Amino acid sequence: MSNQENSAVPEQNPAPESAQPEVMPSLEEMLQAAELKAQEHYDAWMYAKAETENIRRRGHQEAESARKFAVEGFSGELLAVKDALEATLAVENASLETLKSGVELTLKQLATVFGKFQIQEVNPLGEKFDPHQHQAMAMVPADAEPNTVVMVMQKGYAIHGRILRPALVSVAKAPDA
Repeated sequence: MSNQENSAVPEQNPAPESAQPEVMPSLEEMLQAAELKAQEHYDAWMYAKAETENIRRRGHQEAESARKFAVEGFSGELLAVKDALEATLAVENASLETLKSGVELTLKQLATVFGKFQIQEVNPLGEKFDPHQHQAMAMVPADAEPNTVVMVMQKGYAIHGRILRPALVSVAKAPDA
């Protein structure tokens, strides 16, 4: 055969590699890939769970700390009031006027502390009875309109509008028919 005859034979081009049929992964490979993905998800879930627990624990510790030390500022201010009372009592042979003056100054100091921490006095004399702010101790005949506070036995106190202690009061009762 001559060269011409060889060239007449069409060359068979091998098929490109991309055209070869893909080999499907075996079931074992697919299972292994799924197990790896499942382990990644499990690890991420465990990390998120641990992180959530840490945040919860930290929040609980911060709340506990806030509860413990919430009154620290108020307590520090009250120490000055206590010191003033002790100083008043320590005075030897104090006259009634001196003692009264010392107590008045101490009461003024206490009122300043209450003002600083927004503790308001509830003194409802002459107001309508409010069971959310007052505690009726007695109903008495009076010239005032029924359900009006006619006597305050003990003042109440509120902080930021919330009642710390209700005022103990006597209330005017309706006249007998």
